Amino acid sequence: MKETVPGITTGEFVSNSPDETLDYGQQLGSRLVGGEILLLSGPLGAGKTLFVKGICAALGIAEDEVTSPSFTLVNTYSGSLQLYHIDLYRLDELRELASLGLDEIFDRDALVLIEWGERFPQILPEKRTEIRIRAVGDDEREIQVTSLP
Repeated sequence: MKETVPGITTGEFVSNSPDETLDYGQQLGSRLVGGEILLLSGPLGAGKTLFVKGICAALGIAEDEVTSPSFTLVNTYSGSLQLYHIDLYRLDELRELASLGLDEIFDRDALVLIEWGERFPQILPEKRTEIRIRAVGDDEREIQVTSLP
């Protein structure tokens, strides 16, 4: 494991339970300073939103306030950092992204978490951290963290 972006340790981790996934999100969230863009990928039910809840908890955002933005597309939260939680799962075409104002969001000194962003790689900032979550059992997850330039 190595740290290439301040506060973010890259490598592969194993979570043995939903509580561990939440806890790992909290650990990561406690080291973020704003301006980071995190791309979360994995199949439905892998634990992406649970991981986001952990990050939010570290920023002082109540876990029960955090929901998947699957239908709203963008949820905004204010804690110790401004956070944008974006979900692109329901979008099919690049033109549908125009109304979201992603360029403006990316330019802010906020934390940006994007689920299903791999569906539109052309809109993603070059500098980002990718977090892939994969179920390997009922509760066990592999979490792979990679930072790009």
